[in-house]
Amino acid sequence: MTMRSKIDEQKSPGVRFEVHEFNRKAHSLGHQPVTVAGAGGAGAEGGIHVHLPHPVSARQVRIVLEGGAALLEPGALQYAHGKLQVDVQKNAGAGGFFSRAITSAGSGESAFATRYAGHGEVWTEVTTKHFILAAMDGPQDSLILDDGAFYACDANIAVSTHVHRSVSGIMSGNGLMQPKLTGAGAFAIESPVPVDEIEVIELDGQNELIVDGDLMLMYTATLQVELRPLVRGLRNAMRTGEGLVFVFRGRGTVWLTPTMRLG
Repeated sequence: MTMRSKIDEQKSPGVRFEVHEFNRKAHSLGHQPVTVAGAGGAGAEGGIHVHLPHPVSARQVRIVLEGGAALLEPGALQYAHGKLQVDVQKNAGAGGFFSRAITSAGSGESAFATRYAGHGEVWTEVTTKHFILAAMDGPQDSLILDDGAFYACDANIAVSTHVHRSVSGIMSGNGLMQPKLTGAGAFAIESPVPVDEIEVIELDGQNELIVDGDLMLMYTATLQVELRPLVRGLRNAMRTGEGLVFVFRGRGTVWLTPTMRLG
């Protein structure tokens, strides 16, 4: 009996990303205990209160290297084996210690990624969060991710930092910088919801899309994006009860997580 099963995979030349899921048993204080007979047998006073086990799912990523290379978010490694070369790669657009500090504070991402190359496999830490595997097709393809969403990618993909230049974004200090992926290859992102609960919205250049900033998972870099309060003016913004919103215009795709607050 295997303790985990593969539920998804995505390939690049020399690299394969897999998502594995555990079906484990755990005890929860949220479940009502069951009372069983005490040691004295039938009719004995008292009893033993038992919390029955219930299934809890958890996931981890397996990176299979067959001559290729992959980048992994620092601190995500659980174990690796094979003939591997491990190095640290600085993300594009993050130069020097001061820039690294700004990038980390503004985007939730590190300015560095761990690079694994060669032949073998890398297993990541187990988490109850979800993973989305996908691939970009061409060297000019580019995606901008939510803060903290980047997890792993083919090392042929360039990882950099996108900076919001809008005045409202700069004043907010929230979401000012976001991770950006450019190039061809497979990648993995961490999601608060499973893939079947992600909503995909295509923009054709005719209409704009306004999104609560917390629900945005990623979007194509071809879109024009403004990060600002829902309405203009500090007093009006407070009356709406909304925080910052993303306003998308142009042609491209936006991926949203509408169920993220349900847990």
